[in-house]
Amino acid sequence: MTQSANSTNAGARTVRVPEDRDGQRLDNFLLGQLKGAPRSLIYKLVRSGQVRVNGGRAKAERKLEAGDEVRIPPVRLNEAGEKPAPPKGFMDALDAAIVFEDARLLALNKPSGVASHGGSGISFGAIETLRASRPGHTLELVHRLDRDTSGLLIVAKKRSALTEMQALMREDGGIAKRYLALVTGRMPEGVMSVDAPLHIGLRQGGERHVQVHREGKPSLSHFKTLERRGGQSYCEVRIETGRTHQIRVHAQHIGHPVAGDDKYGEAEVNKKLRDQFGLRRLFLHASTLEFALDGGREPYSLNAPLAPELVEVLDRLG
Repeated sequence: MTQSANSTNAGARTVRVPEDRDGQRLDNFLLGQLKGAPRSLIYKLVRSGQVRVNGGRAKAERKLEAGDEVRIPPVRLNEAGEKPAPPKGFMDALDAAIVFEDARLLALNKPSGVASHGGSGISFGAIETLRASRPGHTLELVHRLDRDTSGLLIVAKKRSALTEMQALMREDGGIAKRYLALVTGRMPEGVMSVDAPLHIGLRQGGERHVQVHREGKPSLSHFKTLERRGGQSYCEVRIETGRTHQIRVHAQHIGHPVAGDDKYGEAEVNKKLRDQFGLRRLFLHASTLEFALDGGREPYSLNAPLAPELVEVLDRLG
């Protein structure tokens, strides 16, 4: 990557987009250049026109081309009220949660309560923290997990891996995704497939709320009962689409919401599970991802063990 200072704007710099960044969105490119900067600051810089591409204003979603010249203004995170780096203990904890790594990909067993990325009042999510602990490395989220969901979160270490993974995610069956969930009540034996379109709406105050709706996007989940404990059902859930809150809303739709779900679950059941069995979080865990890179020649089978606090709940349920 070549980089030169812009002599007409003290402190600003101009970065030429390298070949391996061709096709990357402007906002994601800036996140890689301005380590530790929150997305809210990135969008503010772009909207205000302080960021320029080839001398002109650009939108955050613009796809960059190799050779484009991006003007990046000086940014002092301390002045913006942001911490220069996440707490060391948090960085160490996420580093210890890495369950797989090679030259192209990194897989994290994300704890519940950790956001995939910062924003909306969250200074540091998983990706910002990993970048802070590995300065000089290019790291990009391949996908996202809900903040309350634990389990596999995949990060690309190379642009080529990110592009191929995103292409697989758009293909039917490109990536096999399985979750472990405790749902309330007694699910029937065997596999229950839920084919119900999902629509994202906004409640008063701007909170996202997903519901089954005929005008929603096609969504398909398969619930397989593994065992029953304490009147609840421990299930493996395979999803063929990746909609927001898909498993949680589909579970609610069939009358067996995910245990510990404050948004779509049953308050009385959640209270009982919390008071009697110690369940203080959403019982949903991304356990397995299977896919192949290099046109199918390089298979991956990634697994994240169930979080210890969820294992303890299962043990208490008997």
